[in-house]
Amino acid sequence: MSRGRRRFEERKTAVNYLRWGFRNMFLSFFKKSKSIISGLGSDDVNETAVPTVQNTEGDTPPLDVKLQDLKDTIYDFIRNIRDPEKPATLEDLHVVSEDCVQISKVMDSNAVYVRIEFNPTVPHCSLATLIGLCIRVKLFRNLTERYKLDIYIKKGTHSTEEEINKQINDKERIAAAMENPNLRDLVEGCIKEEE
Repeated sequence: MSRGRRRFEERKTAVNYLRWGFRNMFLSFFKKSKSIISGLGSDDVNETAVPTVQNTEGDTPPLDVKLQDLKDTIYDFIRNIRDPEKPATLEDLHVVSEDCVQISKVMDSNAVYVRIEFNPTVPHCSLATLIGLCIRVKLFRNLTERYKLDIYIKKGTHSTEEEINKQINDKERIAAAMENPNLRDLVEGCIKEEE
């Protein structure tokens, strides 16, 4: 699929999610995630593994090339997210970098495991949870592949990283947060693409 066609499909999907509303969007997300996560045991996913998948067909690119393309696409999506308090992107503030996105293929499945680690601007950043929520919503709206997404704060970069990591990876807390109209507007403002 060409890059232009893929972007068209991604935008079409995003528009459909907006029509359904956030509540229905997250309900469908949970159903989809549940089916993906149910096949993922803690032994099935190696969070630091580098994918090494062999190409079986001559005319399709190797899966590791596809995974690299997916990694680049994911980084393109999250690097332009605006910081909630400063007039700059997450990339400009060095909150995210290309190295913060790790991808591996889940064995015996078409799903992809995506792990994102971001670096808050200061160790006591009060908006780290909101940044994680923005990353999750942006990727949910734009990715079409089957994936399991985990978002973490880089180890040792925040004073309450364990609590924040739990919050940004808990489906019920995410759904509850997105039902709050003020928080939803703030997330929309951060993930809105510049024209």
